[in-house]
Amino acid sequence: MSARMQAVIARGAGGPEVLQLVERDVPAPGPGEVLIRTAAAGVNRPDIMQRTGALPAPPDASDVLGLEVAGEIARAGEGMDPGLVGQRVMALVKCGGYGSHVIARADQCLRVPEGLNLEEAAALPEGLFTIWHNLFDRGALKPGDTVLIEGGAGGIGTLATQLAIAWGAHVIATAGGPEKCARLEQMGARAINYREGDLEANVMRLTGDAGVDVVLDILGGDAVNKHLACMAPGGRHIGLSFMSGMMAPVNLGLVMRKGLWLSSSTLRPKSDAEKASIAASVRTHLLPLLGAGKARPVMSDAFPLTEAAAAHELLESGTNVGKIVLTFEEDTTR
Repeated sequence: MSARMQAVIARGAGGPEVLQLVERDVPAPGPGEVLIRTAAAGVNRPDIMQRTGALPAPPDASDVLGLEVAGEIARAGEGMDPGLVGQRVMALVKCGGYGSHVIARADQCLRVPEGLNLEEAAALPEGLFTIWHNLFDRGALKPGDTVLIEGGAGGIGTLATQLAIAWGAHVIATAGGPEKCARLEQMGARAINYREGDLEANVMRLTGDAGVDVVLDILGGDAVNKHLACMAPGGRHIGLSFMSGMMAPVNLGLVMRKGLWLSSSTLRPKSDAEKASIAASVRTHLLPLLGAGKARPVMSDAFPLTEAAAAHELLESGTNVGKIVLTFEEDTTR
């Protein structure tokens, strides 16, 4: 194995142009860890937030971007089963996904389901962990519930839509434009073009004035009160990100009258033990749905690592449907 590898960092806070290809030492796995030879890495909004300086990496994290990967285990750390070497896995990682080799906690790795290639697998870990923890655990989605998924055409939105439907729930998803809405309706969702009409009116029309039981929100800001207005009594509002602003003018009277529950969570600050617990739930509840073909990652575009800036530009444009990944050639660095 080469002692050096290629990776992408942000050389300072700014636009996609600050992304830079660098050489780094291949890291060594410690106890409880494995070294993955990366085949592909997912591109996520937290990567953009780290690049712009809005969400700095934890102090103990590498400056190499990237939170999810898929590839083969190249080396197992102390105390780990040597038989892990060669296994095809996808993993949530603290950092380093935009590197041709990356360290992952073994208990945060997932076996790649049959029928998926490694590019598709790289599009899954962040979404699977996020969706289980927020939609199914905190959001307590049940068969028969109705969920409103904002940003339904994105990587998490398309996966959440499929998993919720496979779970037996009803999905209303928002997207910008008729083509994206058509894609969501092909998956079994009822789609709302957020560029047309009033969200509350559309949701109440589609639910027969009953409202939705769960909201998966990526907007925050002024959108929160619009969501509260179209929620059913006892509904759960889950904030994933804050594209419209972190400050929300919440109508507390509405929350009280309807008995609503507002929550928000993110994966990166969670302890290894918490992430391992989420991984175990994903293995038990969500991977079987993927293995049975009831959900698949929707792929937008794949870029070579050298074109990471173009991948960020596409994600920021909002024109993608599904997930964007970076791909890695065999590392030739010596």
